[in-house]
Amino acid sequence: MDNWKKCTIADIGTVVGGATPSTTNPNNYDGGQIAWITPKDLSNHKSRFISHGERNITEHGLKSCSTQLLPKNSILFTSRAPIGYVAIAANEVCTNQGFKSVIPNENTDYMFLYYLLLYNKDLIESMGSGTTFKEVSGKTMQQIPVQVPPFEEQKRISKILSSLDDKIELNAKINDNLAA
Repeated sequence: MDNWKKCTIADIGTVVGGATPSTTNPNNYDGGQIAWITPKDLSNHKSRFISHGERNITEHGLKSCSTQLLPKNSILFTSRAPIGYVAIAANEVCTNQGFKSVIPNENTDYMFLYYLLLYNKDLIESMGSGTTFKEVSGKTMQQIPVQVPPFEEQKRISKILSSLDDKIELNAKINDNLAA
């Protein structure tokens, strides 16, 4: 670990918040084709990857608020109610305000970043603030201290962890089929 670099989340990716288009305007949702993810969508989600949520939004809905399209392989991290659900965008998605997602930079392996955020969930949660419910701000998320190896080592680590998760996910699917 001598060659691991001490840095912050902001050094390895761009932190992006989300938003909710007005729910009273049907033009924001009716017939929408843009995947819009909420923390509720991750609450029972068993895979590392997510492609869509319960609802989609329209182009009008996207433009009506501060949410933005996140590229494939962005890491979605719930920042409130609850803090710490983590998933990888399987395609372009946008999120509501319950997320502080991270778009990895060119020197950061997206899968390594996923595991890094998962590993640091308790630390990130402890940095949340608020009286009604705890929330992690974008600024706080950017300042989370992490240690990151060189890119090729990130790839090796994420490959090992991914192969284990592949087996776990396959076993879960088999169990679901047996229970059905």
